[in-house]
Amino acid sequence: MKIYRVGGSVRDELLGLVVKDRDYVVVGASPEQMAALGYQPVGKDFPVFLHPDSREEYALARTERKSGRGYKGFTVHASADVTLEDDLARRDLTINAMARDDDGRLIDPFGGERDLAARLLRHVSPAFVEDPVRILRVARFAARFRFGIAEETMALMRHMVEVGEADHLVPERIWQELSRGLMEDHPSIMFEVLVECGALARIAPDLDVVVDPGRDTGRASLAALDRAARQHAPLAVRLAVVAHRVGEGVDGLCERLRMPTECRELALLAARHLGYVRAAGSADPTALVDLFQRTDAFRRRGRFDALVHVAAIEDGATPGTWPPARRLRYALDIASGIDAGEIARRTHVKANIADRVRAARIEALTQAALPP
Repeated sequence: MKIYRVGGSVRDELLGLVVKDRDYVVVGASPEQMAALGYQPVGKDFPVFLHPDSREEYALARTERKSGRGYKGFTVHASADVTLEDDLARRDLTINAMARDDDGRLIDPFGGERDLAARLLRHVSPAFVEDPVRILRVARFAARFRFGIAEETMALMRHMVEVGEADHLVPERIWQELSRGLMEDHPSIMFEVLVECGALARIAPDLDVVVDPGRDTGRASLAALDRAARQHAPLAVRLAVVAHRVGEGVDGLCERLRMPTECRELALLAARHLGYVRAAGSADPTALVDLFQRTDAFRRRGRFDALVHVAAIEDGATPGTWPPARRLRYALDIASGIDAGEIARRTHVKANIADRVRAARIEALTQAALPP
């Protein structure tokens, strides 16, 4: 029985990055032996165990054989006769197919260290084509590390799209990888890769149109997205920066990819109201109150602030330096100060309460000296 540290921790160590998670492969052991040593089994599809003390994951060395379509269409074989190289050979990229033994010796049968030095993403074997999730992972790694993609690997990705393998990606996995890529420092690269290989047109055609780097609108979208990343914007803001360009179709896009409610709401809000927010610098009190009501800003202040953040990014600024942001915050504070409860108590006809509250808010803003 031998234990090797594998995958991302070895890669990140060689890149000089902070190693966060460590994964291990166990060669020459059985599930019964692992259990006898105190390891806790957690894997459903293949034998994975938690270390009794560190709680880190230890997986028995395994091989995979394609048995169906999509990323779940695999038959897994894990036994004591599977070698370390067998296990590494099933991995997606050479930079993820390295290991270290107990003595710290690097084991690199597929040239991962060489490709790290060349800043290149290269598939390990032709079996790469068997798992469509790998298309998304390559795009995400390209965004994370700003690595190029080997020509032969890009050719395989295009082939996977052409033969329909990418059509078997389920919404949850698509969103899982897209959301991770959106949070990288250069998320535009992920979309450039997905457009280049044709995958985005299959999994999110509406989005493919608005981020296509071959179009002026696409280049603008990607530039805005990278500005959002430089500002360390949250996920919902980054998504809205690109997705609002889909227009009313953004709701369907978010539904198809099963996006979280926070992301979906902000993207739809930006698609409908971003133009009004960007024009807030010249909006009169009536227009401002109407905007606050349409966006539910009185009840959802945090979400409205996120919408302002999207607008600032669109105009090449941060919320702290974007002039309309100060005016919107000031106006919303004043309008929110109107006591709707008191107006309701003084109003005899219930149907008139909302109109009276709205009128009071407009009057308050009219009397205030709003910043330009």
